[in-house]
Amino acid sequence: MRYETERTRRRGQADTATDTLARGLGVFSIALGIAEVVAPRALARALGMKGQEGVIVGYGVREIATGVGILASKDPTPWIWGRVAGDGLDLATLATALEGPNPNKGNVGIAMAAVAGVTALDVYCAQTLSRESPHPLPPMQDYSDRTGYPRGLEQARGAARDFAVPGDFRTPEALRPYTQPNLPQHPMPSM
Repeated sequence: MRYETERTRRRGQADTATDTLARGLGVFSIALGIAEVVAPRALARALGMKGQEGVIVGYGVREIATGVGILASKDPTPWIWGRVAGDGLDLATLATALEGPNPNKGNVGIAMAAVAGVTALDVYCAQTLSRESPHPLPPMQDYSDRTGYPRGLEQARGAARDFAVPGDFRTPEALRPYTQPNLPQHPMPSM
C-alpha cells in the first residue's frame, strides 16, 4: 500500500490514479509535440496535407506547452481542459484533409480515430479532476438582464446631442484653416 502525504499529492487530485493519468497525458503531449515540431514535413506528407507544415509546427508547440503546464502545475485541471480544446482543433484540422482529392484519406481516418481516443481520455481526466478539485469554479454570472446603459436606455437617447467637445480636443487657433468666419477672406486672383 502506498502512503500518500500532502507533499506527494498535487492539489486537485483526490486519488493517485487520476493524477497518474494527468501526468501520463502531460508526457504524451510533450512527446507528440516534439514529433510535430521535428518532423512536420513527414506528417504533412503522410496525411496528404502538403503546405500545412507551419500549422503542424504550431500545434506541436501548443502540445509541448500544454504538457509542460500539466507536469509543472499544482493543479493540472485547466491544462487538461486545454488539451480537450486542442483535440477539438486537431480534429477540425484533420477533417479538412478529408475534403478534395486527397490520396491519403485512409491515413487521415486513422489519425482522426487516434485523436478521438485520446480526446476521450482527456475528457474523462478533465471531468474527474474538475469533480475532485477542492476549488471548484464559481457559478457563471447571469448578465442577460443588463443593457450596458447605467441610467437606462431612455435616458441615453439624445445624450450625444448635448455633448460639448472639451477644449483640449479642439484644434488650436494657429492650426485652424483660413476658411473660418472670424478670419478675413481674400479673393483668389484670377489668371
